[in-house]
Amino acid sequence: MHHVLYGLAVNPALSPGQVGRLMSMADEEIATRLAGRADLGHEQAVALAAHSADSAVLLAHEGRLTSADIDPGHRPEAALALLDRGTGSVEWARHFAADPVRERREKLAACPGLPSDVVDTLAADPDVQVVAELAYWTTPDNAARLAAHPHAEVRRAVAGNEATPAATLAALVTGDGLPPARHCLVCDRGETPLVHDPRRPRLDGDLPSGASCDGSHESTVQGLLLAALGNPATPVEAVLGCADHPSVLVRRTLAARPDLPRQVSVRLAADPDPGVRAALAENPATDKALIHTLADDPDPEVRRGLARHPRVPLTVLTVLARTTRTGHTPLPRVTTASPVEVDQLARSPEPTTRMLVALRRDLPPETRDRLADDPDAKVAKAVAPHPGLTETRLRAMVDRHGVHVLAGVAANPDASPALLEDLVRHVPAPQRMLREVARHDSATAPALLACLTDRRARLMAAGHPALPPPVIADLLTDTDWQVVEAAAANPSLPPAVTAALLALPHRG
Repeated sequence: MHHVLYGLAVNPALSPGQVGRLMSMADEEIATRLAGRADLGHEQAVALAAHSADSAVLLAHEGRLTSADIDPGHRPEAALALLDRGTGSVEWARHFAADPVRERREKLAACPGLPSDVVDTLAADPDVQVVAELAYWTTPDNAARLAAHPHAEVRRAVAGNEATPAATLAALVTGDGLPPARHCLVCDRGETPLVHDPRRPRLDGDLPSGASCDGSHESTVQGLLLAALGNPATPVEAVLGCADHPSVLVRRTLAARPDLPRQVSVRLAADPDPGVRAALAENPATDKALIHTLADDPDPEVRRGLARHPRVPLTVLTVLARTTRTGHTPLPRVTTASPVEVDQLARSPEPTTRMLVALRRDLPPETRDRLADDPDAKVAKAVAPHPGLTETRLRAMVDRHGVHVLAGVAANPDASPALLEDLVRHVPAPQRMLREVARHDSATAPALLACLTDRRARLMAAGHPALPPPVIADLLTDTDWQVVEAAAANPSLPPAVTAALLALPHRG
């Protein structure tokens, strides 16, 4: 029964009175789902917030409650959500800065626009996690101040803050001008050297696997370096030495920086780790000469990365497509191809090249239709979901290529109800095709009934408003709870069934 109520809570066909009835019987899960309803009035939102703490937080985050609606003593998490939106009271901030619950102080530390006295209180908090949270979100001046904090965890947070001044980020990487850190989360736990067993995901709740400290706070320092490398505000000159860092993860992060100088790119192109070379291959900073070098890389991960480079020459990309799986989404270089280039790709004698451009969904009509008539199944499959294809052409694709294009045709937004009904009668009927039909806006009752035979398609069909109401009602007793929820959320659920369900006594 609970899953029925969970589905009903998001059913858009419920009347205001029925929403109120659900509110009166709501547990936290039902209340949370009710909080997401677009038709929830302000009075209902206030009543729901009083009923459920989790819902109060959601409603506050979405701006559906004001500071006048919230008592911070009764709903502290919702008050913090309003502070996070910048609409809470300054006095609330001062109150939470001294809250005995660490998690609340930590949430406060991430809020924008905090008054200076609150920032000072949080910066001196006895719990380093609170200070680190402040360091990650605070203003440039405060970040620069916290960069000299004695705890390495706070410094790591400063390194990840994009508001941190460039000079401060450089100092964190090099250590110049900063006193050495005296603590880290690892040595806080006991005598050094201490290494956390990588087979255990967490130690004391907050140490990642592999965390270690021999007195130099090495794992936290490496985390600081990774944060700085990933921070676009960090001057690239400060991190160039990382090209020879012993950590593969550090070198991979460096290789992805879009401001990488060529001499460093050349060095990374010869890195023994294919992940480093793959990151470099995808990097927009990688120039044409290096692109040609990486195109001959023996590792497919590198070639896949190169295929995603936004400026890879089309001549290189077409060669890559013959030997490398490039996925089912348009590649950046193909997406930005000029009309002339699109036409050239579509007329290529290589089916893999034609397939690359067939994945676009903004092709000129003549190009789209030519690719739909392509004799190669993988090209036709790629273009099949393209809007604008006529029913005649879609049916011709099915006749020509059969099972290979069924899912793509079913995904076409212009597929007619009659065509979808014919597709589900195909033998064999691929599961992916049934799932595309089940989510299609034009799917009819006969087509959706056929989709009920597949487990995942059944879930999608259960929520489709074209499914016959009696079938929707029957699905309320399905063995799959997800199907039950989808059916209960279906706006075509018979009103009498909805009324009867809400009239039943609620058994918590």
